[in-house]
Amino acid sequence: MIVKITDAAMNKLKEMTRKDAQIPRIDADIAGGCGVSVKFSLVLDEPRRNDAIIEYEGVQLRLDHFTKRYLDEETQIDYLEDRGFIVGESFAASACAIEVN
Repeated sequence: MIVKITDAAMNKLKEMTRKDAQIPRIDADIAGGCGVSVKFSLVLDEPRRNDAIIEYEGVQLRLDHFTKRYLDEETQIDYLEDRGFIVGESFAASACAIEVN
């Protein structure tokens, strides 16, 4: 798995980790019903046992194995002032089928 971090995201991560003792974590929010949708976010959290650790330019990102299996082989993290951190693309899969005649 490759995680690419834009300059804007890296600058914000470095700023956040200097101010806070908590660790940045990639987190997956799963919603389901007829299908599955996964939204990724970057949150500050306590380290957890069995986390996967990605280190880049002195900043550690953590993720659990549950989240890791939903990430693409190549995931990008960006930061926009008005939206915050943007992690990868949302994943959506549907087992529902609608037949249109």
